[in-house]
Amino acid sequence: MELKRKVESIEVKEKSISQLLAEMAKTAYQGRKLGESVEVWEEMIKDPNVTIIMGLAGSMSTAGQWKIINWLIENRFIDVLVSTGANVSEDIVEAMGLSYWQGSHLVDDKELLKADINRYYDVYVFEKDYNAMETLIKEFVLTLREDYIYSSMEFLHLFGKWLLKKGIRSIVAVAAEHGVPVFCPAIADSAYGEAFILAKNEGKTIIVDNVKDFDQFISIGEKVKDIGVIYIGGGVPKDYTQLLAITLTLKTMHQEVPGRRGFKRETLKEYYYPHKYAIQITTDSPQWGGLSGCTLEEAISWGKIDAEGKRVTCYCDATIALPLITHALNERIKFKRKPSDMSWLFSDVLKAHPNH
Repeated sequence: MELKRKVESIEVKEKSISQLLAEMAKTAYQGRKLGESVEVWEEMIKDPNVTIIMGLAGSMSTAGQWKIINWLIENRFIDVLVSTGANVSEDIVEAMGLSYWQGSHLVDDKELLKADINRYYDVYVFEKDYNAMETLIKEFVLTLREDYIYSSMEFLHLFGKWLLKKGIRSIVAVAAEHGVPVFCPAIADSAYGEAFILAKNEGKTIIVDNVKDFDQFISIGEKVKDIGVIYIGGGVPKDYTQLLAITLTLKTMHQEVPGRRGFKRETLKEYYYPHKYAIQITTDSPQWGGLSGCTLEEAISWGKIDAEGKRVTCYCDATIALPLITHALNERIKFKRKPSDMSWLFSDVLKAHPNH
């Protein structure tokens, strides 16, 4: 066995975050993986043929991370966002000018209940502020058409444009401004679901079609060359994005997509297009068999991740990893990335809603 790379010990001195993470990539364990995550993401950004998709799970917006997502969108370091409903609703609380509060996990939760305070581990929010966010979403729902069937992406694009007019620069607002589609496959599992009920109570019922959503998402695979994925946590956003690699063959009725690099599963006569790059930041473990902890190597067996591509899993709290990685990217990337054009995804809903 030939050993090629030495472990290089870190010396303490003044240095940038980028330099520190570069040095960490030459060490071991999860510090190494954190440094390697920057390297893989930077390579994605510099690859002109790659469309970058982020899967965003966990309670990140309540933890002071949502403006990082806005920055990634503004710089087009991601081209598509797949999120839980929580992350693209709970950010609106702060974007409205309200607040989350540092608290403690060592607290009498019955006292919080009496005070109408909700707890996310060590973060508090007043129920009245959460209700204000739900009411805002409801007000938008009341502007929509009952005779149009929306995908979550279409709904969130219109909502983002509506929020921009109000000066509320939440994730979906900044995404709409920069032409980044936001898919939320479990949208009702959040404040959006509650807002839909509030609107229904006032006589407005809209339809958000998950099948339409998935069809639009899978269509992305027909128009790109390569895909890089970044998973913050796991859950539905991760699985949804992983399926893009293997479900496209069903949409094309097992015909090869011209210009895409993939492979054919000979026994099934299906074409798969594994993701070329992959970064996973998670605290979940693989041995329980769940998707959130599933390794990127396991995904190779499904045809979801390219065995020859660049991939890295960092087992780390995303509230530690994401700020460090993005600040390193801010220091390293000094050119304007040419993003993937996703405007075609919005054409139908904008035609149906010319006043939005």
